[in-house]
Amino acid sequence: MQPTDIGLLASASRPSLDPGANLAVFSVTRPNLEADAYVGQLWVVPVDGSEPARRITRGFHDSAPQFSPDGSSVAFIRNSADGPGQLFLVASGGGEPLALTDQILGVSEFSFSPDGSRLAFVARVPEAGRYGSVEGREASAESPRRITTLKYKSNGVGYTTDRRAQVFVLDTPELDGEPVYRVAPSDDGIATQPAAVVAPHRVTTDDASFGSIDWSIDGSAVLAVAAVHPDRDTDLLSQLVSIDVDSTSPVAPVALTPSIRLAVSRGAQAADGALWVLAQDVGADGQDFVAAHTGLYRIAEPGAEAIRLTDAASIDLDTELVMIDENHVLVTRISRGGVQLLLVSSDGIVESLLDGDPTLTDGYEVLGVAAAPGAVVVTVRTADSMSEVATVGRGGLSFLTDFGRDIRSAGVLPSHELVATAQDGSPVHGWVVLPEGEGPHPVLLTIHGGPFSQYVATLFDEAQVYAAAGYAVVLCNPRGSSGYGYDHGRAVKNAMGTIDASDVLDFLDAALDRHPSLDSSRVGIQGGSYGGYLTAWTIAHERRFAAAIVERGYLDPEAFIGTSDIGTYFGQQYNGFDLEAMRAQSPQSLAHLVVTPTLVMHSADDLRCPLGQAERYYATLKGQGVEAEMLIFPGENHELSRSGRPRHRVQRFDAILDWWARYLPTASNS
Repeated sequence: MQPTDIGLLASASRPSLDPGANLAVFSVTRPNLEADAYVGQLWVVPVDGSEPARRITRGFHDSAPQFSPDGSSVAFIRNSADGPGQLFLVASGGGEPLALTDQILGVSEFSFSPDGSRLAFVARVPEAGRYGSVEGREASAESPRRITTLKYKSNGVGYTTDRRAQVFVLDTPELDGEPVYRVAPSDDGIATQPAAVVAPHRVTTDDASFGSIDWSIDGSAVLAVAAVHPDRDTDLLSQLVSIDVDSTSPVAPVALTPSIRLAVSRGAQAADGALWVLAQDVGADGQDFVAAHTGLYRIAEPGAEAIRLTDAASIDLDTELVMIDENHVLVTRISRGGVQLLLVSSDGIVESLLDGDPTLTDGYEVLGVAAAPGAVVVTVRTADSMSEVATVGRGGLSFLTDFGRDIRSAGVLPSHELVATAQDGSPVHGWVVLPEGEGPHPVLLTIHGGPFSQYVATLFDEAQVYAAAGYAVVLCNPRGSSGYGYDHGRAVKNAMGTIDASDVLDFLDAALDRHPSLDSSRVGIQGGSYGGYLTAWTIAHERRFAAAIVERGYLDPEAFIGTSDIGTYFGQQYNGFDLEAMRAQSPQSLAHLVVTPTLVMHSADDLRCPLGQAERYYATLKGQGVEAEMLIFPGENHELSRSGRPRHRVQRFDAILDWWARYLPTASNS
């Protein structure tokens, strides 16, 4: 895979099924280098696989489709080339989509009411005079912001207290009705443009942001996740709330889940009125998020005790929650380099639907789930495709699409699984991606972010690009990573740069031992975010690496406080509240020991690891005479490598390969 092949990486959305489970609708999005944007449309495919998938819209970027409850229409979000996403509705049999919203900052999500008569949606509402609400006023001319809270910004968004995400409801229009026409000018010269949208009813006005919306089973309320408790500025708690949509004026949302200890991420109501929620137990102080496994909880009725149905020590759930019936839901589990599909019952029985064993990954990441009587359809990432749509049966997956064929034609190299033994006898799980040829191959030790995250056994564009350039890519999940249990993830709390650093080096040595084609004398190291932290930490202690790349790094825990969007709690929970303890775990405090040539890469608008983290580290290296460069991407945030502008993503790959060509040249990257 070459850097420009990112345009071949097709990503399918969560599917939606019609009531008869005959058709699945989903969106397919790709980076487009010519447009320098992400483009995509809606597709449908018969669930029985009788016909290939086909495109049904022609928008610039259509996404997140949902069938109406009766299957007669499909709602979706459409982004124009230069405007935010708005809610659209189209007949399921095809036709001209109807615009339903014209929100200044766009629509982020939506949900049909149980009878399909209404649609709820979420949109950020700008404070008067900001974010384009006054035509012709530039951001630099806006009034000053008065900050009175600790939480006031978010990576990828910016300031949040003056554009809260609020909930709206609108009546679902008839698609076969008479269009509204432009009124022609009369003698008075006045012409009227047609109404392009349906007038919505705003149902929240709180100084809070709402998301993950669904409906109550009777359709009288919208369910949403928000932090509405008094201490929300100083903890991580959030609740599933009920919002009355029939009131003529907005009313305060009612919390349905306890505010003590739980950070709720998603919820749904079953036909019997019980609530099922995904949540983390973040401790008595409401901030202890380190390795907190997301669990499935059931609440027999609003206000009742939340009963955890999944094991807190071994099962960490992802974002999917799909009701099957009153006693069963589908969820997804993060596990050993994969994301699996689980069926969980109200009595806590857990069953894997893909491989019969919830401890196995089988090379899949389940990205989205839909279910209807007689069918379960998923979107999955595999070893040779960014995403495919498939049905789930007792025999495994039956694929309905083949969007990976283009990237396979460009070249996809296999991952070789490896379990190394750390110095203290603990297992370290990971993979090696080998380039073509006999070698000896220079090696790139690549470290993931998080730290509570994981490398996976599925297609990873970065590993493929580096391997195609002639490098053996070594990737592992050291202690601190997700997917291996609570104790594994918790092991680096107040101890970053200890066993996590030794784990990645032990895994590197095991990979060099296992694969004779790897050149142990020519090794580089790189990582982003926490991976940037561990890269910077390692090169302050080790001299074995030819060069290093520190990208979007968490480098100075002390300076992180008050500058990062998560600076009120992240460093304190991982590194401790004592400043001396923070400094003892700080790569910045050891930067004067570095002699390894280092490329520092960062994004100008990164609010997760602010640019100052990179600038101070880079200045220290240069002051010490280290061969160092800094590359700053304008207009990008912490997610550059995953969702940045397509051309910037290619330029990032080019810069990385250029750096390795200098210090670890190969025949393919000289």
